[in-house]
Amino acid sequence: MTETKNTFLAFIGGSGLYDLPGIENVQEKEIETPFGKPSDNIITGEIDGRPIAFLPRHGRGHRFLPSEVNYRANIYALKKLGVTHIISVSAVGGLQEKTAPGTAVIPTQILDQTTGLRQRTFFGNGVVGHVSFADPYCPELQKYIHAACLAEKVPTHFGGSLVCIEGPRFSTRAESHYFRSKEAVIIGMTAMPEAILAREAEIPYATLAFVTDYDCWKEEEEPVTVEAVIAMLNKNVQASKKIALEIHKSLPKQTENPIFSAAKNSIMTNIKLIPEETKKKLELLYGKYWK
Repeated sequence: MTETKNTFLAFIGGSGLYDLPGIENVQEKEIETPFGKPSDNIITGEIDGRPIAFLPRHGRGHRFLPSEVNYRANIYALKKLGVTHIISVSAVGGLQEKTAPGTAVIPTQILDQTTGLRQRTFFGNGVVGHVSFADPYCPELQKYIHAACLAEKVPTHFGGSLVCIEGPRFSTRAESHYFRSKEAVIIGMTAMPEAILAREAEIPYATLAFVTDYDCWKEEEEPVTVEAVIAMLNKNVQASKKIALEIHKSLPKQTENPIFSAAKNSIMTNIKLIPEETKKKLELLYGKYWK
């Protein structure tokens, strides 16, 4: 039987989203986690009496490199707060003509090209778990994102793979052409391990990506610059606000989702052998499975 929950939507990333029109009872919450501090305090509020939350992935003022973000603490903190759905708002590079700058992209797959610097699982320290990740994004949540983009008449591309690189550098031309040859549509630096941690935490998760530039595969174009990225980011802020409001409004007040039990039967370790310290650390996430 699929679990039903009262919907609590959170956005990760998306500078400028916090002052959405109509948001009330705004609070900043400092959430402690066994994995350290999240990127920043979580901003919570209500729109039409329904909860909403925002977490700046890189910290306010953009203080953390993609590899320095404490992804585990971020996801754990949102889970602890009671968040049921997460939308990642990300700036990305376009790898195809159809994903031109200014396009909103809703990817359906991820090519993970990160190099192992990031803490990428809640498991370990005496507990082994393997969560299915064949489809990294929640298809139900993606439908609402897509509908919101179309309602706001934003140029939108649905589907395709997002390449996640380590960063902070941008791609070489050879890398960019290689990723294009794999038919990836966009490239970014934060999709992983954020997406898998959300799945391990049993939170439906999807990405709303805004293309800020063509990646450097376009030989005739100027190389990617921070100035160009920031200019397009600023242009996308208003669109992202409208889309965020539309998504929040359209999501049902109560939802069922198989991802709410994504970790069921995933833990391989005999419960009696899991160290008490580890069980305590992961109680919020998996305590319901070892009672």
